[in-house]
Amino acid sequence: MEEEPDQSLLDEIESILPTIKKKTEELKLLVLLSGPYDKNNCIVDIHPGAGGTESCDWASMLYRMYIRWCEKKNYKVTVLDYQDGEEAGIKSVSFLVKGLNAYGYLKNEKGVHRLVRLSPFDSNNRRHTSFASIEVTPEIEQDTTIEIDEKDLKIDVYRSTGAGGQGVNTTDSAVRITHLPTKIVVTCQNERSQIQNKEQALKVLKNKLLLKKIEEQEQELKGIKGEQSNIEFGSQIRSYVMHPYSMVKDHRTNTETSNVDKVLDGDIDIFIESNLKRG
Repeated sequence: MEEEPDQSLLDEIESILPTIKKKTEELKLLVLLSGPYDKNNCIVDIHPGAGGTESCDWASMLYRMYIRWCEKKNYKVTVLDYQDGEEAGIKSVSFLVKGLNAYGYLKNEKGVHRLVRLSPFDSNNRRHTSFASIEVTPEIEQDTTIEIDEKDLKIDVYRSTGAGGQGVNTTDSAVRITHLPTKIVVTCQNERSQIQNKEQALKVLKNKLLLKKIEEQEQELKGIKGEQSNIEFGSQIRSYVMHPYSMVKDHRTNTETSNVDKVLDGDIDIFIESNLKRG
């Protein structure tokens, strides 16, 4: 006669199954983070689209969303450059995210984010659509394949004005560098001196040039294989609708949720993970 299984043992196994499942999913994600720079820190740039105050406010909402997400991940954030909007929000912001797999996760956020809501800036309370773009670049310590010719650089110095960085200086030490051949612009105002800001800005520029080179190589390879490219920068990746209904939808994976407030409070893992699994 077979012995009945020990009920306490069954209960124990059942109690640990959710933990095992969670750990298994985490391991699956780590396997997907296998790109050459996925484990690196990264630099995130947020730029509002056309639309003045509306878009500047939307950019500030996205900035808050990513800061909250970083806090949940215990990632350290350093503001490199912060430009206030003329009336509200932000004109642009650039920040460094430090932590294991920061780039691997946040690279999935690159693209245009769209907001639909009743405008708090419209006296008639009409519905407005706003856009903001997210750019994500891996932080790369050393790469000898990227050389920058000083003749290709336009360097401007201006007064730091950011409200986004604690202790950001207010002297004429902020630096803006334009790489003339590619039109890439980088700024830094976080460091204490003009020389330090220039060094940091050049480092960011080198990272962006390397990423551009990698993306061009990938596009060339896809062209050889006859694949259709759909990862062009500027493509709309996600919509956040607050009126006439509530929904956040990722257009790449069709992942969606009705809890817009939770997403804007930094709960974006559902979108990041679904895009990683998409490959």
